[in-house]
Amino acid sequence: MEKNDCIFIILGATGDLAKRKLIPALYNLVATNKISRFAFLGVSITPTTIHSVIAQAKPFVPHGTKEIWDIVEKNAYYYAMDFHDASAYEGLCTLIKTIEKKHALPNNRLFYLATMPQHFEVITQNIARCKIACKINNSEENQCGWSRVIYEKPFGYDLASAKKINRAIARVFDESQIFRIDHYLGKELVANIALVRFTNRILEPLWNRHHIDSVQIVMNETVGVEGRGAFYDNCGALKDVVQNHMLQILSLVAMEAPRQKFTAEYLRNAKANVLAKVKVKSVVLGQYEGYKKENTVAPDSTTETFAALKVTIDNNRWKGVPFYLKTGKYLKHKETSIHIKFKMVKCLLDFCPMDSNYLTINIDPDEGFFLELNVKVPGIFNEVVPAKMDFSHKASFGPNTPKAYETLIADAIRGDQFAFVRSDEIIQSWKIIESIIKEKHPIHTYTKKSTGPEALKKLDTERYILWRA
Repeated sequence: MEKNDCIFIILGATGDLAKRKLIPALYNLVATNKISRFAFLGVSITPTTIHSVIAQAKPFVPHGTKEIWDIVEKNAYYYAMDFHDASAYEGLCTLIKTIEKKHALPNNRLFYLATMPQHFEVITQNIARCKIACKINNSEENQCGWSRVIYEKPFGYDLASAKKINRAIARVFDESQIFRIDHYLGKELVANIALVRFTNRILEPLWNRHHIDSVQIVMNETVGVEGRGAFYDNCGALKDVVQNHMLQILSLVAMEAPRQKFTAEYLRNAKANVLAKVKVKSVVLGQYEGYKKENTVAPDSTTETFAALKVTIDNNRWKGVPFYLKTGKYLKHKETSIHIKFKMVKCLLDFCPMDSNYLTINIDPDEGFFLELNVKVPGIFNEVVPAKMDFSHKASFGPNTPKAYETLIADAIRGDQFAFVRSDEIIQSWKIIESIIKEKHPIHTYTKKSTGPEALKKLDTERYILWRA
């Protein structure tokens, strides 16, 4: 038997995440032969069948084949239960053992909690109490199989709930078994940030306050709440996007270089160290016109659908370098990108460029890296323009790059925590968000399909910000 042979258990299997992302990810892992001996068990409170669960996922695999779906369904099962009914976990345990015996699988179990955070504690406590998942460290896995648990974001609703969930999990599982997911860390261009920086001589020596003028991290959406009004109204842009995706990207861009080996443990240490040094300098919050009329949104809502931050990192590498974070719904253009602006060189010519060099990392859409260099206009001696040297991910590697959830589930099956978030990173990011919320910043209205509220111009009163997206 292979160490990767396992049963994959999705708790919350009838939800949107399972049908849109998780089951399609399982399909792709089977189709690409990344898993072969496996079983899939969907668990939810809804009385239904595994055939119905899989049927709802099929439209999200546009080019799926009957052959692969038959393999998935032949190895798939469903169990209806209330996550808060302690007695139901006994039946779940019996079913898991029956499935493992039928498919001759070892006791390797991967749990995916595709539920709201309020279910995390009770599920964790009960799967440990019934010994469906056992506390096992890395050295014990070879003797008795492994148990691993993936926790979907959001990890808590605030600092207090995140701490409470972490304490509950730590009581019953070893940290090596815990996989806190942020699907942005599974995206190819995000995973490439550290590799591009640390393996290219032309970048690493320049990655500091002496050469970098500023950094922009942008996550613009062109859509609204899309039927998620009740959920979104309870979190807003700060909790839904900044606390996880944007601060994780910030920590990857700003972390210190490893002195020796670049391991998962080093990476998580380095990211946590960055987050502990983040200082919020300025905040602009906004809400798009018509948000309060969205279905299931409170008519007097003060939830922000737009957030822009100026932050600094209080360490020697980044002292004085502003990091600008901007995200919002119903903005003019869809884009997720990082823009590294380098400082201007001393110009020794009679004609000088208007702007400096930029390194742009496009995460979505049109994934790739773009380096802007100043060049002379052909045929004109004294005119300088920026020229883009680009790497297109799709052009180089084709359209079949694994999706984020597919990559992350495969990593969890292997026990690789490189792209998962550790508890101290979660706590530090929530501290940053709570420091902003406590200030009670005004919410500025902005029109749909604009670049955000007018107040964005006042985000940094010390320098002009030329937003790249």
